[in-house]
Amino acid sequence: MLVGIPSQQSNNVVKPKECAAEMAEHIVAVAEKRCKVSFAIVFGYFAPRLRSYALKQMGNEALAMELVQDTMSNVWQKAHLFNSEKGSPSTWIFTIARNIRFDMLRKLQNRKEEICSEDLWPVLCEQTADVNETSLDEQITLEQVGFLFDSLPRKQKAVIEAIYIDGKSQQEVADELDIPLGTVKSRTRLALQRLKSML
Repeated sequence: MLVGIPSQQSNNVVKPKECAAEMAEHIVAVAEKRCKVSFAIVFGYFAPRLRSYALKQMGNEALAMELVQDTMSNVWQKAHLFNSEKGSPSTWIFTIARNIRFDMLRKLQNRKEEICSEDLWPVLCEQTADVNETSLDEQITLEQVGFLFDSLPRKQKAVIEAIYIDGKSQQEVADELDIPLGTVKSRTRLALQRLKSML
């Protein structure tokens, strides 16, 4: 349920039920009349609360504002689906927000599908242009990586080799090996974890 916020400039306190009823009326007005004034009131009330929720969940201002915009856009487009008998406006709107948050996290995860080789071979990314200036510590680490790579299970080694040595995408590896993309991701993750723990 919505929690009423006491006004700092007056002694009036908005009771939760009254506020919920008022917001429900505005959402109905949006659904039936496409009332922009009602939508502005709903937006003004929920946007700061959604932003606070998104910041706590995602820790990023830009993503938080994207979630607010997407959620309120959905409220405008799907206001006709709101049913006050099934739940309060806040329950309905925050359910929309949570679903959008899950979608955003899935998209972010997909963007990170290609794991940077820095995770596996940080030394290779930090080498100087002159190979002769490579320190003894770096040379030892490079030798260790090569040795540890050979010790990986055959299936994990094949995936890592295809991605990091042949430069193929995870999807290409999945197609080439005729295995699900999730399996490629799983083998990649396990191989990286194994190498990191051994290093």
